[in-house]
Formats: sequence, C-alpha cells, structure tokens
Amino acid sequence: MRAEATHSLRTRLLGWLMAAIVLAALAQAAFAYFTALSQADVIFDRHLRTMATALISGTSLGSLPPSGEVNADRAGEDFVVQLWNAKGEPIFRTAAHQKLRQPAQPGFSTVQALDGRDYRVYSTTAPGLTVLVAQDMTARRDMARTLALRTALPELPTAPLLALLVWWVVSRSLAPVARLRAQMAARKVDEFTPLSERGLPAEIQPLIQELNLLFERLRQAFDSQRVFVADAAHELRSPLAALKIQLQGLQRAGDDPTRELAVKRLAAGIERAGHLVDQMLVLARQEASVAEGVALAPLDLAQPGFLALSDTLASAQARQIDLGVHRAESATVAGNAESLRILVRNLLDNGVKYTPAGGTVDLSVHATPEGALVTVEDSGPGIPEKDRARALDRFYRVVDGAGATGSGLGLAIVKAIADMHGATIVLDDSRRLGGLRVRVAFGQRSAL
Repeated sequence: MRAEATHSLRTRLLGWLMAAIVLAALAQAAFAYFTALSQADVIFDRHLRTMATALISGTSLGSLPPSGEVNADRAGEDFVVQLWNAKGEPIFRTAAHQKLRQPAQPGFSTVQALDGRDYRVYSTTAPGLTVLVAQDMTARRDMARTLALRTALPELPTAPLLALLVWWVVSRSLAPVARLRAQMAARKVDEFTPLSERGLPAEIQPLIQELNLLFERLRQAFDSQRVFVADAAHELRSPLAALKIQLQGLQRAGDDPTRELAVKRLAAGIERAGHLVDQMLVLARQEASVAEGVALAPLDLAQPGFLALSDTLASAQARQIDLGVHRAESATVAGNAESLRILVRNLLDNGVKYTPAGGTVDLSVHATPEGALVTVEDSGPGIPEKDRARALDRFYRVVDGAGATGSGLGLAIVKAIADMHGATIVLDDSRRLGGLRVRVAFGQRSAL
C-alpha cells in the first residue's frame, strides 16, 4: 500500500506566510503606485491652473507684443503657453512649433496638436485676453510614473524584513515541538515515563496528555504481561514435574496393574496440563481483546448462556450434578457472543467442579431495570468471604474440602470478559442453594 505524502508543519506555515507577505507587499506597492498616479494627475492639473491664473494676473495688454508677434522658445518645452486677444488673434506662444487651437470653452480638456501629440490643456479668460496652458501628455505620464515609483518602491523592502521576522517567530514557536521529537526519538522501547508538557504550546498539550495516558496503559499492559508470563512459567513447572514423575513411574512399573495405574495417572496429568495451557491461552486472548477493543453487537444474553450450559452438561452428568436453568428471560446486551459463552461456561465449570456429587448448579439470565444479569449459584462449599477479593486474580486457588483442583484461571477469564463488556462481578452466598452465587451485571453502558 502506498504511503501518503507527508508534509512539514513548519514548511507549510512558512510557505503560506511568506506567500501572504509577498502578495500583501505587492498589493500595497500596486495600490501606492496607482494612487500616486491619480494624485499626480490632480497635482499637474492644479499646476496648470495656477500657471494660467498667474499669467492672467501678471499680464497687461500694454506689456504684450504687437498682434501676431511670437516669442519662440525651446523646441523641447514640456509646457505650452498661448495667449489670444479679444479678436482671437494669437499674441503669444511658447515653443513656436506647437500650435494649439483656441478652446471653445474654458477649463480642462485634452487636445491633439498639429504634430500629433496629445496635450492636457487648461484655458481661462480675462477681459480682452484668453490664456491657454498645456502640458505634453507623454512627459506628463513619464513624470507621473516616476513620482509613483518613488512612492511605491519604499514599500517593497518591508517584505524581506517581515519574512525574516516571520521565519524567526515560527522557528522559535516550533522549537518545543522539535525538542519533543528529539525526546521521543531518544526513548527506549520499554520506557513509559510521561512526556514533559513544560514549555509546549496549548495546542500541543492535549496531544501530549493523550500520549501520556497511552504510555500508562501500555505500561500496565506490559506489567500485566510480565506478571502473566512469570506466573505461567511458575504454574507450568509443577504439572510438568508431575508428568515427569508419572512417566518415571510408568517406566518402573513391573506388572500390568501397576502399569495401568501409572498410565491413568499420566493421562490425568496430561489432561490437567492441557487444560491449564488452554485456560492460559483463553485468558491471553480475552485480555488482548480488552486492549484492542473488540467490536460488540446486540445479542440476547440467554443464547450464549444456553450454549455454555450444553458445553458443561457432560461433565455435570459424570459427577451426578443437577445442572439446569432456574430463570431464563430475554436480556439484550451489546457483546461478543463467543466471549460471553466462555464467561458463562467458566462459571458453570467452576460450579460443577467444586460442588460435591449429587449437588445442584443453576443458571439464571434475566433483565433488570439497570441492565442484564447472569447468575450462577451452586450447593457447594462456596468461597470464604476473606478469599473473595482475590478469587478473581490469576492463578489464585481457593482451598476447599471437596478436594477439587483447578488452574486458578477460570474466574480470571470471567473477569477479563466482564471488563471487555463493562460488566461487574459480585461473589456472595446463595440463599437458595447454600453455596456460592456469582452475579455478572451488565449495566447501562452495555445494555441497549
């Protein structure tokens, strides 16, 4: 399966922020440029009007040259000034080659000279005099662009400065994340100490808290597995040693009756060892299911109860135990059918194993206002109250007067399955049968 492409949060932040800075700087420079162009037009128009007003106020008809006389100026003059008398005759103009028509209306306009150039024109009148001041549009645009560039260019150097500031801020802000990454990389496989939240951003702290909770769960799981392996090794040592002794007895048997007895003892020892291994495997699977979170589906709790009853019926008949159903009602829970079958079967197996021959073991399944309830009670010796707290521990065996022996895993498996379903286990006395009563209550979290 192809892995998804990864990305760096730091690179992404810097990329987007740098792009935003560049775009903002360009937009700001463009705004300043076009604003300066617009303002330059206003300034130049005001300049034209000021020149025209100054010419009218400072010019008298007596000081003007005779009609038709022209004052030739430089050919490259940007501004053109022309004056007409009351008869419409030109009496003065600059740049003799520039000839502009007298405008029909005073004010601003754009006209084309005889040489094809466009001019921005302002004209005004006084008694017996018309003044026209014009500016070459090409020169006007060049000056406006120069002014606009001088206004916009100072905006551009701010972009690199802002980019440098953003790079420093982002790098400094993500430094705790880099330290956390280094801390994680340096951890050992079996190290489950909590990660330090000191100096981390508020957005990262919830993630670290969840990681610390995960580390704690993993530590508990590893500790549980370590204890389980140690206990299993200790528990297997005794049956294996017993099998070795029984095998030696079989080898030393001198006659058929002794050999037959040794074979029976060896077979019983093998059966006990096999049962112990099976129980350990079942417990390991159920505890793994609790850790992994097995999917639960709606089911009637009575169905796995009846199947478990049929599984235990043969052993009950062999010991002449009255195994039956005291109460059976529909009780819906969210659960795993096979796990619930193992739960009820282990309870029934324990009841059959520890109840003396001719006794009674009953199963009850029914619904309560709080949820479903499974009850197994027997007429055996029960469990002393002082031992009930530890009866659910792995490899803990309760010594009874019936001489029954077990692996010490039956109730531990029941507890693991109950934990997987959010159920609680209560051990007390059976008032009806006089022995042990085990109640497994599936609360509102399991009920549908």
